[in-house]
Amino acid sequence: MSSAARIKVYGEVQGVGFRAWVARRALKLNLKGYVANEPDGSVTIVVEGSREAIEKLVEECGKGPPLAVIEKVEVEWMQPTGSYESFEVIYRDYELP
Repeated sequence: MSSAARIKVYGEVQGVGFRAWVARRALKLNLKGYVANEPDGSVTIVVEGSREAIEKLVEECGKGPPLAVIEKVEVEWMQPTGSYESFEVIYRDYELP
């Protein structure tokens, strides 16, 4: 059965390769969705897939890549929409040169 979640990660998670790190793990766990930086310095991850895989991603996000400093991870469980074909890194307009 498919599950979905919005995961919000706070701390030093921008400019440390966090989004690419999340994308690699999500793809390895066969999750679909996206990861994006937020203006407040946090990172939002929206994922769909098995609940077990999502829980594993949440657990890994609590540790993060070597340069990240994780302060808090929030998870909001949702109904899956089935609208994602893969997992991607989203770049916001304010991030582009």
